[in-house]
Amino acid sequence: MVRRAVFIALLLTASAAALFFSPSSSASGLSRAKREVTFTRDIAPIFYKNCAQCHRPDDIAPFSVIAYKDARPWAKSIREKVVNRTMPPWHADPHYGEFSNEQRLTQSEIDSIVAWVDGGAKEGNPKDLPPAPKFSHEWLIGKPDVVLSMPQEFTLDAKGADDYIYFRVPTGFTEDKWVQMSEFRPGNRKVVHHAVVFVETPMMYKMAQDNAVKTGREVSNPISVFQMQRGRTMMTEGTVHRTRPDAPVVNDACGQNRNQGRGGGSNGSPLLSAWAPGRNPDVYPAGTAKFIPAGSNLIFQMHYAKMTGQPEKDRTSMALSFARQPVEKMIETLLVVNDLFAIPPGAEDHEANACQTLGRDVELVNFMPHMHVRGRAMKYEIIYPDGKRVTLLDVPQYDFNWQTLYQLKKPLAIPKGTRFVVTAHFDNSAKNNRNPDPTKTVRFGEPTYDEMLVGFVDYAREKPKERTIAKVDPQMLDAYVGEYSAGLGPNFTITREGSLLFFTIPGQPALPATPASETTFFFRDIDGAQVTFIRSEQGEVSELQAEFGPQKIKAKRVPKAATGSDNK
Repeated sequence: MVRRAVFIALLLTASAAALFFSPSSSASGLSRAKREVTFTRDIAPIFYKNCAQCHRPDDIAPFSVIAYKDARPWAKSIREKVVNRTMPPWHADPHYGEFSNEQRLTQSEIDSIVAWVDGGAKEGNPKDLPPAPKFSHEWLIGKPDVVLSMPQEFTLDAKGADDYIYFRVPTGFTEDKWVQMSEFRPGNRKVVHHAVVFVETPMMYKMAQDNAVKTGREVSNPISVFQMQRGRTMMTEGTVHRTRPDAPVVNDACGQNRNQGRGGGSNGSPLLSAWAPGRNPDVYPAGTAKFIPAGSNLIFQMHYAKMTGQPEKDRTSMALSFARQPVEKMIETLLVVNDLFAIPPGAEDHEANACQTLGRDVELVNFMPHMHVRGRAMKYEIIYPDGKRVTLLDVPQYDFNWQTLYQLKKPLAIPKGTRFVVTAHFDNSAKNNRNPDPTKTVRFGEPTYDEMLVGFVDYAREKPKERTIAKVDPQMLDAYVGEYSAGLGPNFTITREGSLLFFTIPGQPALPATPASETTFFFRDIDGAQVTFIRSEQGEVSELQAEFGPQKIKAKRVPKAATGSDNK
């Protein structure tokens, strides 16, 4: 009896110790205390569900978790990464926002991995191994409707500064298209830093051709407006653009109600999609899509970083899937940008921000923070017209090597006049092991060794109303040709080509206008913009009235006899 009592006491003590020292006191933890945790039975299902999309042979992760022999050497590293929640990569604070693509291990799953590693990371019975996940080398969005690629393979030099190279990719679309899903496939992930694709409408292509004629450049493949448009504070080095060292410094771009940076408060940018390491495909809610007008080109903006020390080749592609049901709302992308901040040398936690005020009612869909290697954290907030301030997304540990597109579970309706506030923190100190040079002041710029502060925001809004194109007699169109003055700045000129009128401001490409009636013309690429011609009592064209959203302009017809003197 004594020996039996001692045995029972020892058994109870051991059980208590096992409960005390187990990673979790939950029921699952108690269950693990009673049995050995093995790869085949307990861990492989976790890895297959949460990790194998990247951690598989010949993909972006440094090792595969499909087979025990491949995962076992990394066991301690796996334990560390899942405990500190570095893996799976999901950097958003769970207290703000609900996202459909959230990737987090449950505490029970983390406890199982810890128990497995601490128990010797044993394989277990091979018969317990579940079927390996099947991965297709096809597109994540399924079979696309069309795949568009760079027109030719590009060869990158072995050494030197970063390159920004633009490629025009004709779509061949003979009718308007609504894109509900899109996905990038970098041709060479070793050198593709990021990729951005813009929609170049026929009007934009015509503007590029007009500019090529004026500057004596190639007309058959002109430089796109996206490559030409740079502010006065930017300078060009090689193929990249950087903020000038003597440019004004504005860290608090939201101060005094200013809206610093690029990006439209009323209309989104012509950006179709973007890719960076870790970014997931674009999948928009049912009934919403992005718009590509018939006859458009895509402009691939490719950022190449020369990381391998040898020549590299790349030919990046993009897959598009069109909406299968009627599109009720249009997706646009807003860029909330500050390009005038300056990060002092050695600063461990430098703050800068950017703001934009929305010019219409919208529904928020996606967010994507973007900085470079000094990026430390980024927060998205909105300030409603009544002053209420709400945090939408907080990324306290930004990772340049894994840039997530955060997709809201439900679109969030916000009213016109709501203000976006994007706040970024940068680490320019020697403690940041990715920092190229902590002794230098860092400004905004395209290359990786500079910095960026860009908050991408996808939103849904009402589709532009469809306009009927009127047939107008060419003689009537010719009556509108001439010079007009709004009383401020230089006069502008109206010319005719076929059934279109072209509006030209000195120094700017011509804008084509399509007739909606005999007197009213609209700009296809500028939502809500139109021009109406007014005739005098004598029937002569005397002035025009232009509307560009809330802005209204009246311009008087300049008499032909006075044209020469007015332009002196």
